Amino acid sequence: MKNLILTPAIGVDSVQSELFIKSLRKYYNDEVYFLVGKNDDDLKKILTLNQCKYIETNVHKFDIQIKRYNYFLKILKEAKYKQVLFCDSRDIYFQSNPFNYNFKGSINFFLEDRKIKECPHNINWFLKTYGKKTLDELSENIISCGGTILGNHHSMEKFIEIMIDQLSRYKFKKRLKYLLTLRRDKMGRGSDQAHGNFIAHKKLIENSFFYSNAEGPIASAYYLKKISFNKNSELINGLGEPYSVVHQYDKRWSEFKPHVDKLKKNLNI
Repeated sequence: MKNLILTPAIGVDSVQSELFIKSLRKYYNDEVYFLVGKNDDDLKKILTLNQCKYIETNVHKFDIQIKRYNYFLKILKEAKYKQVLFCDSRDIYFQSNPFNYNFKGSINFFLEDRKIKECPHNINWFLKTYGKKTLDELSENIISCGGTILGNHHSMEKFIEIMIDQLSRYKFKKRLKYLLTLRRDKMGRGSDQAHGNFIAHKKLIENSFFYSNAEGPIASAYYLKKISFNKNSELINGLGEPYSVVHQYDKRWSEFKPHVDKLKKNLNI
């Protein structure tokens, strides 16, 4: 049975997408599904050359973060997979096959290095969706990154179903000026982060497991306390092991630039 990677890439720069795809294909030959826009022609060419599947949508790039779950659920309903990685594409590259790890949970969440109460973005998303009571209840928990979640088919399908339900029941409350003019409030495009943390920390899915940012197999670089590379320019965790997935590298660009430039050169990007 194949593994599967699901990722949205509407309006994403083709060079960033190429880094994602080429670094991935160096280690992984199973199935990959991208969500792309009607005008993402360069990206479609890259995907075709690298044997990746894609679904073309009319969804605006600022809305896909919320609407992607419906597309991904349809894919999981149509075929069965062994393990599924749900991840972003714009700010990710790979250092090994993400499935070559003995994961402890049926669904695995990857923590950042700050509590929910310490991140203004997460605070805002919680306040504008679930409200202050839920924020206060969960504020001491470490942020679970919504851009990298991995689990078996059943658990990932369950996660997405619950996510769709939560997004419908606890919609992001637009600021008044956007509400009155029926315009898109850009601040709401990451609000699924609150819903994902609610699902994770409430343990709404059986046999869920949290990996620390310091010692897990997937790095969320934005709040990562220690940025260390080995002689091969691979980002390593606190155990001295290379992460399989590096996420949010652009948030620490000054530290990552020479290593990412080297990687791009090796991949002919």
